[in-house]
Amino acid sequence: MLLDVLQATDAGGFILIQDSVKCCGRGILRCFINAALKRDEDVHVLGVESPETEVCAGLDSSCAQKLHFHKGFPDPLGWTGRSPFTVQQFTSQHITQLIRDSQPAKASVLVVDSLSLVLRHHDPVIVCQSLQELRKGGVVKTIIGLLHSDLHLQGIVGIVCHLASTVISLGPTNNERQAVATTTRRTKSGKVMQEEEYFSVSEDATLSVQSKPRQHDRVEKEQDSAEVDPASNLTFNLRLSEEERRAKEKVALPFVFSQEKKSALLRPTPGSGRIMYEPDANDDFDEEDPDDDLDV
Repeated sequence: MLLDVLQATDAGGFILIQDSVKCCGRGILRCFINAALKRDEDVHVLGVESPETEVCAGLDSSCAQKLHFHKGFPDPLGWTGRSPFTVQQFTSQHITQLIRDSQPAKASVLVVDSLSLVLRHHDPVIVCQSLQELRKGGVVKTIIGLLHSDLHLQGIVGIVCHLASTVISLGPTNNERQAVATTTRRTKSGKVMQEEEYFSVSEDATLSVQSKPRQHDRVEKEQDSAEVDPASNLTFNLRLSEEERRAKEKVALPFVFSQEKKSALLRPTPGSGRIMYEPDANDDFDEEDPDDDLDV
């Protein structure tokens, strides 16, 4: 699934790369930039967190004319007035005009490096509104944003992830050359797909994806635990021999009637079902007026 998103089989939308201090996502971000340039697409990078040399390292030099880097580093807040782009200019109107001035011919790919710095100095609601307006404005074809999830509250991360059509969550592995990517993709019909893959990034910004390896060790441990007899070291026996089992089956359970006992209880006996009443000497019973004792 990660390669499908990289190759833009379902172009458009908002792709969010979610990393942390344990696993940096700038390498896979460069892979997305490189793939878009090789598709002959115009790419606009809002570099407010990293210098241009770091973001563009390993990219195809033959596609350099398609890459437009808007420098916001090392002055993203505009304190010295030397940066062409600042965090305060992260609005749909300003970014749209910025892209039109560079290449108004067709829709471009917008890369934000990174959304974390923008969210720390902007209202998250305003940032989400700007991203939504850019998606629907027609100037931007695809938005690719890098978000450091461990720098924000989970509520803010959840809002941005809900806005994205594809979320790529990165995590470390035991192999330093590899990382794990959990890709959550939401189609236009509302269907949600998720897949976990291992990947590595080469120096020329090429992405190599491997399917999740089979957990042989875990399977072997489960088999070993299944073969261990938990009752082997007990001081008493929990199992019955064949003779003891047959004897147990012959014992009648309490409150369970045999067929003979059921027949005896259900067999009618002489005098059953009759009520015998013998009048007492104090009874005042008038056969002609049985209700004489009632005050009516």
